[in-house]
Amino acid sequence: MIDIRILDAEGARRERIRLAETLADCVAGGASVSFMSPFSVEDAHDWWGGVIDSVGADKTILFGGYADGVLSGTVQIGLDVPPNQPHRGDVKKLLVHRRARNRGLANGLMTALENEAQRRGLTLLTLDTVTGSNAERLYAKRGWTKSGIIPNYALWPDGGLCDTTIFWKALGNAA
Repeated sequence: MIDIRILDAEGARRERIRLAETLADCVAGGASVSFMSPFSVEDAHDWWGGVIDSVGADKTILFGGYADGVLSGTVQIGLDVPPNQPHRGDVKKLLVHRRARNRGLANGLMTALENEAQRRGLTLLTLDTVTGSNAERLYAKRGWTKSGIIPNYALWPDGGLCDTTIFWKALGNAA
């Protein structure tokens, strides 16, 4: 069973160890999500502190994805945008623990994210992802528009270069 929830700062603090485990598992599995190997659960736990602070400051909306009652996935909307872009949000860190993949968790997280963004009056979402990844295929299937590819944009956790694809999506209430 899949359940998606918005986590406030207190909820994120309660789930911090599961959030950290999910991030560390994704990096260990080779995901290029800003971190280099070796990357421990403790490193991930530290990183989540900044996200939780951002959630508490209303600069980030954090979603938790639960598989069989256990937090196993997450995604964020970054609301810390320039003053001339209040209609836009940045999608950040779609992560699903390897134990919970292929169960619809990523798709459920993105559905909840897009619905919440629209409910809040956002009309445009943007994101970047590794070119050729499962995430890239998911965004394309969900109707996101590919803007282009930036070659050699980031590193894999083990150090090799990878390309990044930039996507955007206009939401239903866009004028």
